[in-house]
Amino acid sequence: MHAPTQAISRSAFITLLLLACLFGANHVAARFAFNHGVDVATAVTVRSLVTCLVVALVVWQQGVRWAINPRQRRVMLGVSSLIAIQSLCLYSAVARLPVALALLAFNTYPLWTAMWDAVLYRRVPERAVLLAMPLLLAGLALALDVVGAASGLTASEQWGRIGAGVAFALTAGASFGAAMVLTQHEAAGVDGRVRTVISMGLVGVFAAVAVAAQGGLHLPTAAAGWWGLACLTLFYGTAFSIMFTLLPKLGVVGSSPIMNVEPVAALVLAWALLDQRIAPLQVAGALLVVGTVMALGLRKK
Repeated sequence: MHAPTQAISRSAFITLLLLACLFGANHVAARFAFNHGVDVATAVTVRSLVTCLVVALVVWQQGVRWAINPRQRRVMLGVSSLIAIQSLCLYSAVARLPVALALLAFNTYPLWTAMWDAVLYRRVPERAVLLAMPLLLAGLALALDVVGAASGLTASEQWGRIGAGVAFALTAGASFGAAMVLTQHEAAGVDGRVRTVISMGLVGVFAAVAVAAQGGLHLPTAAAGWWGLACLTLFYGTAFSIMFTLLPKLGVVGSSPIMNVEPVAALVLAWALLDQRIAPLQVAGALLVVGTVMALGLRKK
């Protein structure tokens, strides 16, 4: 039986909010890069390999043991493949949708996690997850304006605009959910920092293969694109470094529900920096999605 959810310290709360803002800022910076010549595979390659190097230095500095058995190596290859799909699909969604909406569609991953847990390990979803499903989907429908009410378009016209981006975001959520389930059941014994180095390294390699297949890196064509590529790498790498160095000392884990304010942070940043605006009804839907996911994370187990 799990212990009830405990309150966290003020420093931990502030750190988690900082992480959410950094991850949100990473996606806003990615949109700048995509708007100025960078493609998804290039962004994922640079971000993943730099993050792998940073976390590897942390692991080396802290003297963490690289204890991993053959079965865990095979599982980590599968998990890394899923994370590569998630990374490529989520950035593809960010390139096609307003940043906050792409992240909201991705935030359906708790539902995908429950589904994969049921399919792969025959675990019945908790009642709270089943009750949250209609709320989460209703909020997502409002946020995405699936019937075109906020945009003044017909449903078919609206889906013509958002369909590909939503498909990429949902695929990212499904891949991430599967990766979480496999990690929990098959690779929980591997140190989180070691898992990150392995997964980010392999994701970077997979993305580099995609880069090679398309003829090489697609680098920025303007200064704003270089800033976007540099900032997305900096924000992502910094967030991961904080997650695996400071959070354990503060007594919390990176999956804290407070992290789910990331789409809200992205919404504010995208409005301020990219002039991406969404209708009030869509904002209400976004808050419903974020609130539902946070409630799932904060429930007592």
